[in-house]
Amino acid sequence: MTLRLPSAAPHLTTPQTAVLESIAGFVPPDAVANDALPAAWGVDDAWVRRRTGIGERHRAAPGVATGDLALEAARRALAVAGRPLVDAVIVATSTPDRPMPAMAPRLATRLGLGGTAAWDVSAACSGFVYGLAAAVGALNSGCANRVLLVTAEVYSTLLDPRDRSAGILFGDGAAAVVLRRGERGEPGSVLALDLGSDGSGEDLIQVPGGGALERARSDAYAPDDRYFRMRGREVFQHAVTRMTQSAQTVLKRAGWAAEDVDRFCAHQANARILSAVGDRIPVPADRHVTNIERVGNTGAASIPLALADAAAWGELHAGQRVLLTAFGAGLTWGSAVLVWPELPGVPRVEAADLAVDAAVADPAVRIPIV
Repeated sequence: MTLRLPSAAPHLTTPQTAVLESIAGFVPPDAVANDALPAAWGVDDAWVRRRTGIGERHRAAPGVATGDLALEAARRALAVAGRPLVDAVIVATSTPDRPMPAMAPRLATRLGLGGTAAWDVSAACSGFVYGLAAAVGALNSGCANRVLLVTAEVYSTLLDPRDRSAGILFGDGAAAVVLRRGERGEPGSVLALDLGSDGSGEDLIQVPGGGALERARSDAYAPDDRYFRMRGREVFQHAVTRMTQSAQTVLKRAGWAAEDVDRFCAHQANARILSAVGDRIPVPADRHVTNIERVGNTGAASIPLALADAAAWGELHAGQRVLLTAFGAGLTWGSAVLVWPELPGVPRVEAADLAVDAAVADPAVRIPIV
């Protein structure tokens, strides 16, 4: 029997929602420029820029885990918000420190927030938008008055050193936002959301091994199945279609036309994808928020990292209408709209000393790709 879902999912109808209070991002200090990529890949700076729009990506040092990047981004976001009392911590990642337990409780404890509700969201590169939806639900339900949403990825631990197609794209990074319960008319309020998935495309972006399925059917897996795999040509078509449709849906739910959008921030997957989605919505290129040239594809962290970068450099202004859209493994996709609030003191996305979590750090498990 085939289950058919309704064409229009429910969306925000209550007067209260999540309101953005702060944002901050972080990338590790080791920047790998295109000219420093492995010679065996046969690529140069011009080739990579032409195909992806990326000039460099950052790599976490040996012994630095996803939780360490998450901690730095979370500390920055809390500082921008004035270190308020947080009732819930949500972490969106596809590169968790361990298969179990979730990362969020450990992060909450490292932040001095032990005892608060804490859980992970696994929606790959759609993780930030799915995390926003989870935050809205927690705030509307009364489970929390303020939520810390953290996105972090250390993709360098998953990349096959022989796979240039993924190696040129992905970088490590983290970003975090603080959200409080507020009214839908306030600047910073999440006005509408759209989420979707299609599990029939699960094999297009995946890490085949490392889970319970491998343990149950060990004879069907090889050591290389622990590496990230992506069928790029097919992913491109799905990403453009799904993000375009989702963005148009969420605009309709918010009562906005495409020309109402002041700033458009899509998942920073590939410059050609960003351009194709922007053309189809349509939103002019001069309204796009992007930092893919400097950080590459940082998975779940890419949208808030780009927003934090833009806010720190004065490229986002209070009152601007912002459209977000993402696509990732699963397949998953989602979009959101909000009016940008006044956010003074957003720090620049730059390196800092990390407080490494000795409980999870193990340099021996790192897979170097450069």
